[in-house]
Amino acid sequence: MCRQISSLKLVKKSNNIQAAIFDMDGVIIDNHTYHVKAWEVFCNRHAIHVDETSFRAKYFGKINSDILNGLMNEPLTVSQIDLLGEEKEAIYREIYKHDITPIKGLVPFLIKLKESGIKTAVATSAPTSNLDFTIDSLNIRHLFDAIVDASMITKGKPDPEIYLKAASLLEVNPDNSIVFEDSIAGIKSGQNAGMRVIALTTTHNIEELPNTEISINDFTEISVDRILIL
Repeated sequence: MCRQISSLKLVKKSNNIQAAIFDMDGVIIDNHTYHVKAWEVFCNRHAIHVDETSFRAKYFGKINSDILNGLMNEPLTVSQIDLLGEEKEAIYREIYKHDITPIKGLVPFLIKLKESGIKTAVATSAPTSNLDFTIDSLNIRHLFDAIVDASMITKGKPDPEIYLKAASLLEVNPDNSIVFEDSIAGIKSGQNAGMRVIALTTTHNIEELPNTEISINDFTEISVDRILIL
C-alpha cells in the first residue's frame, strides 16, 4: 500500500503556472478595427462581398490560409495564399503603423511576469511580417522567451498546435501554462491544448466568448498573484 501511494505522488502533476502565452492581435494590441478595415479594402479590390459581423465570428483568430480559402470561390495554391495574404497584411500595416500601441498595462505586466520567473511567449496566427511589425514597433521582443507565428504551424486555431508548440519551446507542460486570448477560435485552441485561458474583451463581448477562467478588459485588471492562484 505504501509503495502504491508513493507511486501516485510521483506521477501527480503540479498545477503551478510556469508560463504565460499571449496571442497577439487583440491581446498585445487592440487592432481589431484596423484588420477589419484592411480586409474591407482587400475584399473591395477583389470584388468579394462579406459583412463584418459574420466575418468576425467566422474568421477572426484564424490563419490567412483558412480565411482566404473561405472567402474565395476557387481552390487556392500555397503561392496564391502567400501572395494574397501578404497583400492584405501590407494594407493592414500601412493603415495601423501610426497608431500602434500596446494594450493598457501590458508592458508592466510582462515585466512583472519576468521578475516572478514566469516564462512568456507570443503565439499568433499572424504571419512573421506582422509579428515583427508589432513587437519591434512596441520594442517588446526582449520580454518574450519564445515566439510562434503562422510560419511555424500547419493547423490553425481552434486546433491546439500553436499553443502546444509554444509550451514545447518554453519547455513547460501545457497544464502549467496560461493563455491570454480574445477570439473564439483562440480560446478554444488554448483549452484544447489543456491550458487555462484568460479572455480579453477587445474583439468580442464577453457574452460571445466561451467560458474562461477570467475575463478582463486590459492588463491593469490582472496581476501575477491573481494568475498564480488559479
